[in-house]
Formats: sequence, structure tokens, C-alpha cells
Amino acid sequence: MSTQTGTAPDTGAHSPEAAGIITDARHRIDDLDGRIIGLVQERMAVSAVIQRERITSGGRRVNLAREMEILAHYRDQLGKPGTALAMTLLELSRGQI
Repeated sequence: MSTQTGTAPDTGAHSPEAAGIITDARHRIDDLDGRIIGLVQERMAVSAVIQRERITSGGRRVNLAREMEILAHYRDQLGKPGTALAMTLLELSRGQI
């Protein structure tokens, strides 16, 4: 399991125990990433419904006041990187403008 440098090749760990923990944690991250992707796709679908209904009723596709609320919420919960994450989610959820 170790290379010439004494590390596990896939994990960078220096012991079999650490390699096992890292491997297990990576599997958990992969599972979480799958769930996150699914939630983002669900968010996109819900946003499409909102946009469709807003446009059908004569409103604008994007509600900037609501987007500012979302940006503030993510920033408050996750700090500055939360703002970037929220911007990405909003961009994905808006579709083509």
C-alpha cells in the first residue's frame, strides 16, 4: 500500500490506518457531493417554476430583491465564500437571460 516515500499512493497518508480513514471520508464526500448536486438540480427546477409563473402573470423573470436576500443569507451563514456560492446557484437557477 505504500510507495517509495512511505505514503499511500491514493491518499497521501503515511500509515494504513490514516489511509483507511481518508478513503472512508472521501467516500462520504462523494456521497455528499451527489446529494448536493441533486439538491442544486431540484433548486433549478423549482426556480424554473417560479420564473414561469412570474412571467405568465406579467412579472419579470428575475426578482433582484429576492436575489439580494439569498446572497445575504449565504454570506451570513458561510462568510464571503458563501456569496460566491450563492451567485453560482443563482446563475444556475436563472437559466439563460
